[in-house]
Amino acid sequence: MAQRIPNHLVSNSLLPYLSSSPSTSLFRLTTAYTSSSLTNASRPASRSFSTTRPSQTKLRREMIRWLRGKGSELQHHIPGETNYLTHTNKPFPGNPLYRSDPILSEDLRNEIHHQVTVQNKSVRAVSVQYGVDMRRVAAVVRLVELENQMKEQGKSLALPYARAIHEMVPVTHLPEPEEKRKSHETINDLPVHRLTDPQIFYPVSESRQFNRIDAGRVFSAAPAMINKHAKRLEANPDETIRRITQESPANIEKVGKGDEEHQVLLPADARIPHPHMITHERNRLTIGKTEPAEVRQKYRERLEQETQVELQRKERAQQRLEMITQKVQPENSRFEFRFTDVVVSRETTGLTGRGHKAPGRRYGVPSYDRKKGQAKIPSRVEV
Repeated sequence: MAQRIPNHLVSNSLLPYLSSSPSTSLFRLTTAYTSSSLTNASRPASRSFSTTRPSQTKLRREMIRWLRGKGSELQHHIPGETNYLTHTNKPFPGNPLYRSDPILSEDLRNEIHHQVTVQNKSVRAVSVQYGVDMRRVAAVVRLVELENQMKEQGKSLALPYARAIHEMVPVTHLPEPEEKRKSHETINDLPVHRLTDPQIFYPVSESRQFNRIDAGRVFSAAPAMINKHAKRLEANPDETIRRITQESPANIEKVGKGDEEHQVLLPADARIPHPHMITHERNRLTIGKTEPAEVRQKYRERLEQETQVELQRKERAQQRLEMITQKVQPENSRFEFRFTDVVVSRETTGLTGRGHKAPGRRYGVPSYDRKKGQAKIPSRVEV
């Protein structure tokens, strides 16, 4: 009967069938076979399985020639310049109409945050001052506040990634005091209103002047305005815009019933983000050639007036909220309970039961605060 091989001597399952032999010679054979197998396995393959040569087309040869020549310059970007083929803000040479939008520099972001939070300037004034859209100004303030909170908590920021991005894309820098300020983006784009989607053919008599106010009423399905009132609004358009945007924005005329009730569509002069710029442009074209200093003075006064009106509106809203809120703070407690009387009726909840005038609209709506992929950035900053 053949001698059995001990288990501790077999170190490779790929060994051939072994005949009976002394244990010492078997150990030497096993060790030699294992070491040679590891050596051969660590060597890279010298030949591929396929013997077909890769096809070299003309376009492929030109691409390789370009990558070795002019294309090698784009392997590492130059700090402060875009790493595009055209070295401009056009990333695609075949599409000159597509341009890469710039981003705000760190200095400009910090200055915007300082103007809003420390100097208590309005978002509208900062938007006009630096040529940045009001929505972007609000987003910058929220993000900088979030960064400051992360620094206080000892969390790390992705600063190397931010520096690399700022070196490879167009950047709008903070202008020097004597330097002419360059606009970052258009700040007075007119948003498309849902009421203007349909195409309407509205007959008008030749003796009547049809303006933007009338067009807004037609789109809103509102009755035509009385001629006497319409002429008074047309006589002083600047005062009309001021009254709409500053004095009574909440008292805009409404049409419809129930859930179909909506405000009458305002003219484009009042719906743009910065209506005061229209008045400034009128003054610049009329008296700007002879009295440019007066035009600038009126512009600053108009901005200050809008800022004061906005602050007064916020104070009145806060006072109304405090009047209808009952605060209760138990003794020796760090919590304060606030109670507000609400009215739940058909008028407040609407047909669906989720009207914005009653708390019933929140019932049955899931909270997405802890769901993945949802933005956790604060929506506003109290300054």
